[in-house]
Amino acid sequence: MSGANALRGEAELCVGGRRLVLRPSFAALVAAEAELGPLFGLVERAADGRLGLGELTSLFWHCVKERPEALTREGVGEAVVAQGLAAVTPALRVLLGQILQGR
Repeated sequence: MSGANALRGEAELCVGGRRLVLRPSFAALVAAEAELGPLFGLVERAADGRLGLGELTSLFWHCVKERPEALTREGVGEAVVAQGLAAVTPALRVLLGQILQGR
């Protein structure tokens, strides 16, 4: 798998030693919104420091570009916890920026 393409608003997340590309495609964001509610509310919660770990994991899960068969949502969540919020914040920032600005 190739790396994230910044021109497409992609970010990377390391899970289980693999770099996953996160792409905030229309389909991915619709799926995330169906689960989490309006995306603008998600952005507001993130800006206020009220974004929950489950919400963060869900957004990442839906945005994984090429999801390996063995990857689970719990695996994504465990990777976030193992790395710490500071390490995954750059990927979150990219995704939220794309939600607000588009391409």
